[in-house]
Amino acid sequence: MNVLAVSIRRFGARVLVALALLFPLGALAHPALWVVKDADTTIYLFGTVHLLPGDTQWHYPALDQALAASDRLVVEITDDSPANITALVLRLGMDPTHPLSSLLSSGDYHRLERAARLAGLPGVGTLNAMRPWLAALTIAMAPLAKAGLDPSQGVDHLLRDAATHAGKPVRALETAEEQIRFLADMPSAVQLDMLRQTLHDTDQSKVEFTKLVDAWKDGDVEAIARLENSLMKRETPALYQRLLVQRNAGWAGKIKAMLDTPGTVFIAVGAAHLAGPDSVQAQLAKLGVHAERVDAP
Repeated sequence: MNVLAVSIRRFGARVLVALALLFPLGALAHPALWVVKDADTTIYLFGTVHLLPGDTQWHYPALDQALAASDRLVVEITDDSPANITALVLRLGMDPTHPLSSLLSSGDYHRLERAARLAGLPGVGTLNAMRPWLAALTIAMAPLAKAGLDPSQGVDHLLRDAATHAGKPVRALETAEEQIRFLADMPSAVQLDMLRQTLHDTDQSKVEFTKLVDAWKDGDVEAIARLENSLMKRETPALYQRLLVQRNAGWAGKIKAMLDTPGTVFIAVGAAHLAGPDSVQAQLAKLGVHAERVDAP
């Protein structure tokens, strides 16, 4: 999702980075890759990070071979142009008739003001007119953008550019509106819990994100699950169910259906979707489909 268009362009790398990393790898020092196969179809599953420093190295031979062999790329969304995302955010993320100052306690509103200052935002006024989910993502994203993390260097973005350049079709698992609505349609109480948790974690967001990126680069999915999925499940269980469990189950059904069409597909989604007990792989297993780790130790 761009401090508005970046903040939202990946619907807040905090949440979709929270929805963006995971699985164990021991001695291997590269991001994790899985494969699903039947007699005439091969599907690769690769976890991405939606924001990265521009000099991050993440390619390795098995990954490049999988990309070269694939007929098409499937990502979370493709209709994430700035114009479309901005229109969706204005429609689904702004609510000046119910300002945050009327929804938060005085203590939490002071934390909101402090978070705006730390994030380098021009003030609390714009945040005050946002719905809680959008304010949470904006606060979480701003310090990362300020630190030089570039959404144009996000793995999914680079994979899409490469596939387009190679003349390969790029498809989506969801639409931008569907993805935003996973947050925008949450009950107000759940949105406020998400915002309060983000306000309490403001000082740690950059440090936590760095740890997550390091775990992703090392293929250490257990660390990612511990840092993000388990934390979300414990602190905001409704958000965990909505953003991870429900979506993973839906994607697993779509991936199983892809096995009916011969060919090779490369699927890239936020890496947290490929981790933990509720991962896409776990949901596929419930459908009788086995995902095998490529280059697993």
